[in-house]
Amino acid sequence: MNREKEIRVLNGWAVLPLTVALFALAVALTVGFGFSVAGATGPRALPNFYLLAGAVIAAGLGLFTCFGYFSLQPNEGRVLILFGAYRGTVRHSGWRWTNPLNTKLRISLRLRNLSGEKLKVNDKRGNPIEIAVVVVWRVCDTAQACFDVDSYAEYVHIQSESAVRHLANCYAYDHGEPEEITLRSGVEEVSATLHDQLQERLAKAGVLIEEARVTHLAYAPEIAGTMLRRQQAEAIIDARQKIVHGAVSMVEMALQELAEKHVVALDEERKAAMVSNLLVVLCGETEAQPIINTGTLYT
Repeated sequence: MNREKEIRVLNGWAVLPLTVALFALAVALTVGFGFSVAGATGPRALPNFYLLAGAVIAAGLGLFTCFGYFSLQPNEGRVLILFGAYRGTVRHSGWRWTNPLNTKLRISLRLRNLSGEKLKVNDKRGNPIEIAVVVVWRVCDTAQACFDVDSYAEYVHIQSESAVRHLANCYAYDHGEPEEITLRSGVEEVSATLHDQLQERLAKAGVLIEEARVTHLAYAPEIAGTMLRRQQAEAIIDARQKIVHGAVSMVEMALQELAEKHVVALDEERKAAMVSNLLVVLCGETEAQPIINTGTLYT
């Protein structure tokens, strides 16, 4: 694998006087050649072609230095390549100058956002689901990004989709066992796993993952209705369990306080009748209609 090597190049403003001087010299030599042509009036008098050659050379050198200038914005890099060999990466922003023979590849170091499309995959239990993620990433090693993969942006997209499919196969959508992490309940854990998987896959491309999160999670449309009814049924069962548990606790408390305060003495049969009546009242879905007994307790 290639590794980034940061290098420093000359400040463009420091080299600019040299470029101006070369062009000025070319102009001066051209003017001198013009005077020499004008002064060559004799039959054997020839203009000073050395001045013309010097003007051409000076202009050529000035033009050559112009190809070495480049500007660099913050969070941007330039990868320098000389005849196919990697020379280094310039990261310092500003107006810079380097060897004009260097090939200067511009590469952005800014944060990028990848919003993945909704993918239809199967979770750990084989249920078809739809999942989409958002990935925030940036290039941290310009040499790897340029030379170890053909297109690092496309590589990020492909590897992100592959990581999402693998993530879905590692977790169930919901309704996990006790202490089991699912896609719906373990948001932080699932995001951390996705981040680690992406970083492992994309490290070879010189990419750093800043954040990775699931943005969309749902059952596939073909089973969404069935799973919704299942969730509703489980919600009803959970609610019933809580209601029964609360009703039993209230009945137990009522019997205990009646016995401790000696409000009334009940035999086992009457206790059973009282418990039955209280449970019907507390667990029923409709309001109970009270019946007043005007006779004795046993009629």
